[in-house]
Amino acid sequence: MRRTEMLQEIRRMRFEEMYTGWQEGRLSQEEAARVLGVCSRTFRRQICRYEEEGLTGLNDKRLTQASHRRAPVDEVMKVTDRYRRSYRGWNVKHFYSWYVRDGGKRSYTWVKNTLQRQGEFQKLKKKGVHRRRRERSPLPGMMLHQDGSTHEWVLGKKWDLIVTMDDATNEHYSMFFTDQEGTASSFQGVQDVILKKGLFSSIYTDRGSHYWVTLEEGGKVSRTQLTQFGRAMQQLGIMMIPAYSPQARGRSERMFRTHQDRLTKELSTQNIITMEAANRYIKKVYLPAYNREFKQKPPEEGSAFIPWVGAHLEDILCEHHERTVTPDNCVSFFGLTIQIPSDKYRCHYVRAKVNVHRYMDGSLAIFHGPRKLADYDQNGQLKKKKKDKAA
Repeated sequence: MRRTEMLQEIRRMRFEEMYTGWQEGRLSQEEAARVLGVCSRTFRRQICRYEEEGLTGLNDKRLTQASHRRAPVDEVMKVTDRYRRSYRGWNVKHFYSWYVRDGGKRSYTWVKNTLQRQGEFQKLKKKGVHRRRRERSPLPGMMLHQDGSTHEWVLGKKWDLIVTMDDATNEHYSMFFTDQEGTASSFQGVQDVILKKGLFSSIYTDRGSHYWVTLEEGGKVSRTQLTQFGRAMQQLGIMMIPAYSPQARGRSERMFRTHQDRLTKELSTQNIITMEAANRYIKKVYLPAYNREFKQKPPEEGSAFIPWVGAHLEDILCEHHERTVTPDNCVSFFGLTIQIPSDKYRCHYVRAKVNVHRYMDGSLAIFHGPRKLADYDQNGQLKKKKKDKAA
């Protein structure tokens, strides 16, 4: 069934429902017309046609009447036969020029579509979109790039290099190795930037599963279903921008090629073979030198960074998981059973909704609203509170 026919069938079904509601006195004509998206006068006309002709009276006449501009069948066959007899192998544009010379009155599009429907030509795939070079952001802090690169940075060892850089200046604010790119590494890069420079306006990323929820493979990202990273960016007021092609991330790709060439050689020269030593080298030597050489002047003077004046940034840049407290004042969390300690503010938390925070180092904390109830290690064991020193 064609889409137009399907929509017509839906309109008829909706009219029957509204007509029945009007007949039974549940709807006025104005209310029924509003639901159908027409005026009350049109609804009255449809009632008359329906009572006289039934459902067929509601049919759109445009779907059953042939257009007066439609070419006759003999004209279609004449053009097709002429192409097959004398011009087979010619492209459409070449054939159309001869068609016009011999007195043809139809358009180029009509001739092309006619020959395609008759199987003489196949429809070509849509040409690639013409892409224009995107200019850099005018101010530092307006847009940051974050991306990761898996590479054999040290002989026999593959790590992920996570880089967070400014679009306006190419300055790298954060750069470190990790075993695997994910939510924790993304949080770490953002935290490094905020503590060093302040809050920024937007962040440009690929469509990795730790950044975005994609409902269909290769499709558009969801703006309503948020990942842990997306929730944190929304909480901080930072806009996220997804990349839909490798070309869109060309600046990051070129930057990683430079690192794969230079950083591997420098680590080898320094006889560095552990991730900890490599990260120390990046922070103290490689990153400052790279920024001195490759940092560019921003197109305009000024900065879009806003100083971070809030507290407990780590409680935003972490995973949040809602849980319901069990009758024994425990919380189940990914195979762990976490006991909530007693406190003086509440007798128990049974059936209360709490949030479990998992920080970048794997440690945990339980919050009831804005109040932290307790801190735990990676295994869900309660951490001992530090006692205040005596005065």
